[in-house]
Amino acid sequence: MKWTDLWGLAWRGLTRRRVRTGLTALGITVAVASMVIFLSLGEGIRKVFVEQLGGIGPDIQVSLSGFTQGFAPQPNLPDKAVGDIQALAPELGIKTVTPVVMTVRGSLDVSQSVVLYGLPATQGVTAVFPNSVTAQGRAFAAADEGKGVAVVGAKAAQNLNLKVGSTLNLNRRNRAEVVGVLAPESGLVDNFIFLPLSTLQKAEGAEGRVSLVAVKLDNPRQAREVATALSDKLDLEASTQSDFLSFVERALKISDAVRFGISLISLIVGGLAVANTVMMGVFERTREFGTLRAIGARPGFVRALVLSESLLLSLVGGVGGVVVGLVGIWGVNLYTQDLAGIDAAALTPRLVGLALGISLFLGLVSGLLPARTASRLNITEALGRV
Repeated sequence: MKWTDLWGLAWRGLTRRRVRTGLTALGITVAVASMVIFLSLGEGIRKVFVEQLGGIGPDIQVSLSGFTQGFAPQPNLPDKAVGDIQALAPELGIKTVTPVVMTVRGSLDVSQSVVLYGLPATQGVTAVFPNSVTAQGRAFAAADEGKGVAVVGAKAAQNLNLKVGSTLNLNRRNRAEVVGVLAPESGLVDNFIFLPLSTLQKAEGAEGRVSLVAVKLDNPRQAREVATALSDKLDLEASTQSDFLSFVERALKISDAVRFGISLISLIVGGLAVANTVMMGVFERTREFGTLRAIGARPGFVRALVLSESLLLSLVGGVGGVVVGLVGIWGVNLYTQDLAGIDAAALTPRLVGLALGISLFLGLVSGLLPARTASRLNITEALGRV
C-alpha cells in the first residue's frame, strides 16, 4: 500500500468523529499558538537589538561592574574615571569621552516607563547618538548644564503627553522643562528622556558619580583592542557593542527557557488529549482492526495506520497553532508599536520549524501506546467484539 493511501485511511478514521477530533486539534492549536507567541517575543527582541544597536550608542562603554547590573547600571563610578580615560585618548585613538548617568523610571502602566539619560549639555545627545535630530524646540546648549531642562524622545513624548514647554517631574524636589522633542529614530532612543548630566546627578543624589562612560573611537573596528587596553590600565569593565549583544542573547536564552517551560505544560496536556482521542478510536474500531488482520494486514500496517492518525491530528493542530500564533504576534506588535515603536515579537523560520517539530513529536509519542495496542489485538477476540 502506498503512503498516500495510508494517510487517506488515517484521515477517514479521524473524520468519523469530527467533533472529538476537532476539539483535540483545537487543544493542540492553542498549546502550539501559546508557545509560538511566547517564544516569538525573544525572537523579536533579538531582532530589535541587532538591527537598532548597530548604528547607535557608544563603541565602548566603561563601568564599574559591566552588565552585571543590567542595561542601566547604578551611578557608582567616580567622576575621576572620565579624566583617566581622556588622558589615554591620544594613545588609544579615542574620539570622544562622554560621562553618562542612567536610571529607569518604571510604572505599573508600561507606557509610562522611560529611561532617564543624563549626559553633558556641552556635548549634547549627538555625542552618543549621532543620528538624533531635534524635531521640535531645540537641542541642549552649553548654558543648560545644571539646569532643569530636558530633550525627550518621540515615543516618550507621545506616551507621557509631553511637548515643548511641558514640565517633567523627576521626583518630589526636582523638575525639568521640556525644551526639545527628538524626531522618531529607533525604538530604543525614542523612549529616552535626556537631561544635562549634573541635573540628573542632583536628582538621583549621585553628585560626583556616573553610571558609565561612553567612548567613541576614531576607528570603531578597534573596539575590542581598545576595550581590553582600558580594562587593563584602569581596572574597570570596558564592554563593546558585541559584548552587550552577547549579554542580551544570554538573558534572552534564559527567558526563552522559562517561557518554553510554561508552554510545555499546555503542550503535555495537548499530547494527552491526542493520546486519548487515538486510544478511543482504537477501542471503537476493534472489529475493524480485527477484520484488517483477518484479511492479511500485518501488525506493522495497523501500527503505522494508528501512528499516522496521531501524527496527522498533531500536524493539523500544529499548523493551526502557527496560524493562530501569527495572528497573536500581529496583535502583540500592534501594541508594542504604539507603546514603544518596536516590533517586540517575530515569527522566524526556526520558530516555525520548532513548533511543527514539537507537534509531530507529540503526535508520535502520543500514538505509540494506542498503535502498540492496536497491533497486538487478538484477531478472534477483535472480531467477536460487539
